[in-house]
Amino acid sequence: MTTSQTAASQTTPPAERLVLGAMMFGTAVDEATSFAVLDRFVDAGGRWIDTADCYAFWASESGYGGQSEELLGRWFAARPGVRDRILLATKFGAEPRDAASWPASRTGLSAEAINAQIAGSLRRLGTDHVDLVWGHMEDRSVPVEETADACAALVSDGVAARIGLSNHPAWRVERARRHAVGQGTEPFSAVQHAYSYLQPRPGVRMGNHRFGRLSDDLVDLAAVEGLEVWAYTPLLSGAYDNPAKPIPELFDHPGTTQRLAVLDDVAAQVGGSRGQVVLAWLTARGIRPMLGGSKVHQLDAAVAAMALELPAELLELMNGVDVTPPSA
Repeated sequence: MTTSQTAASQTTPPAERLVLGAMMFGTAVDEATSFAVLDRFVDAGGRWIDTADCYAFWASESGYGGQSEELLGRWFAARPGVRDRILLATKFGAEPRDAASWPASRTGLSAEAINAQIAGSLRRLGTDHVDLVWGHMEDRSVPVEETADACAALVSDGVAARIGLSNHPAWRVERARRHAVGQGTEPFSAVQHAYSYLQPRPGVRMGNHRFGRLSDDLVDLAAVEGLEVWAYTPLLSGAYDNPAKPIPELFDHPGTTQRLAVLDDVAAQVGGSRGQVVLAWLTARGIRPMLGGSKVHQLDAAVAAMALELPAELLELMNGVDVTPPSA
């Protein structure tokens, strides 16, 4: 964590450190529940809401996305003035072109595709700008310099305040940033990847994103360059605290056993749940956790975690556990 990040964490209201992920709003999470969670988030002082143009194509009847952005647009319309109170992020590049052949067929990150996608997002959201826009998943059919130029143009045109990359390897993030700096245009200033206290076994691929996990290279790049880091799925979809949701098999190694023991110890000492301690740990590392909860009580627990201060000795204890098993 940089000095500026440390100072910010000490002055930022707790709920502002959290991102509310709206991925399943409008599909698996109905409108009434979505509105209730959104309202509670704003009332608690939360600001960042994250969505994407492809959310949630896999849960929709059509096989295409847009439902989350459309729901947020209706929420903004029903809550005059709320758009000015929140910071809105959306993503492009992963919406299916052909619902039957994703991820091979998707919109991608060419300049033409970016311009068409952001126009659709703004229309669905009912706004003229977003506060952060992400390249959702890498597109190696397009030079990353083209993507960087198209995204920088969104900032110069006032369509986006900032730009970031999600699910990209560190070298492509840095190549895009060096290109922008050389051109005198807006560089990518944030990265978004999956990250939690537990770490998967080495070499395990997660889902459809080859580089979806936050790597040490990205952590180092972010620290050196002052990039903001967002972590999705920080609570492993509830597996830390919900007995009905086992820890995913890809985390099955001795390092997990050791980390869970430490997590239980710290949780008992601070009077929080496992998940709350994980969120507090991420925040202490300068990482902004993203909550994908679908219930108001889940949001309340996450907001409470943002106010949880972990003493230095407990952070040292948590950080001192090996994250992966020893080599054979």
